[in-house]
Amino acid sequence: MTETIPFNLDGTAREVRADPARDLLTVLREDLESTGTKYGCGEAQCGACTVLVDGVATRACVTPVGVVLGRDVRTIEGLEREGRLHPVQQAFLDEDALQCGYCTPGMIMGAVALLERNTSPTRAEIVRAMNPHVCRCCAYPRIVAAIESAARVMKGGAV
Repeated sequence: MTETIPFNLDGTAREVRADPARDLLTVLREDLESTGTKYGCGEAQCGACTVLVDGVATRACVTPVGVVLGRDVRTIEGLEREGRLHPVQQAFLDEDALQCGYCTPGMIMGAVALLERNTSPTRAEIVRAMNPHVCRCCAYPRIVAAIESAARVMKGGAV
C-alpha cells in the first residue's frame, strides 16, 4: 500500500509516495535521485549505505522508509555547506583516505555520527566505531587518520 511519507532530507522538507516497507536506500536513490548513498551488500553488513536519521548512523538498505516519517535524514549530499566540504569530507581528501571511493560516503557518515556524539574520540574508539564499515581497498589507517584530523578541526584545532 502506497502512502505519503514526509521527512526532512538534508535540511529540506520532502515527501514521497511509497510503500512504507520499501527500503530507504531505494527511495533515496530512485525516487529522490540522491545517489551519493551507495548500495553495498543490501544486508546492513558493509556500511556503504549509511545515512544519519536524527543524527544516528543508520543502514538505509534495511531501513523501511516509513520509519523516517517526520524525521531528519542526512546523506553525504547534505554535509557540504555554502561550497565548503564538511571537515570529515575535507579530511578524507587531505589524508587520501579513499581508493575506489565506493565505501567513502558511508564511512564519512559513520565518522560524522561518531564525532557528533564524541568530539575527542581515542584511536580505539574510532576503530571500534568504524569496524562495521567495510573498505575492500583496505584504506583503514588513512581513514582513522582522517577522522582524527577532522576531530581536531571540528574542535577548532590545527590540522
